[in-house]
Amino acid sequence: QVQLVESGGGLVQAGGSLRLSCAASGRTFNMYVMGWFRQAPGKEREFVASIRWSGGNTVYADFAEGRFTISRDNAKTTVYLQLNSLKPEDTAVYYCATRPTWRNEYNYWGQGTQVTVSS
Repeated sequence: QVQLVESGGGLVQAGGSLRLSCAASGRTFNMYVMGWFRQAPGKEREFVASIRWSGGNTVYADFAEGRFTISRDNAKTTVYLQLNSLKPEDTAVYYCATRPTWRNEYNYWGQGTQVTVSS
């Protein structure tokens, strides 16, 4: 089992920044990739960014490219998502998730952290 705990969400004005954290614990040695997702009210959950624990390869959604940065601290088994130039449409609950190499889908999820961007 892997436990994920997000933090860092909050209320920010448009153009502002936030840094989200996702701390992993438990059987973290099985983790292959960590992803961030978000879900806005009335919308489906969507992918934001991901990073491999080994090698640090990153992938971003088009809307995140250039504004958001995902990073990791292997020693702390923590992943960060730096959100810059925030827009009201970035308002959502942000979730982190992870999966082992032998799974195609993320199977461990955090509880989510709310990000609200005011105009």
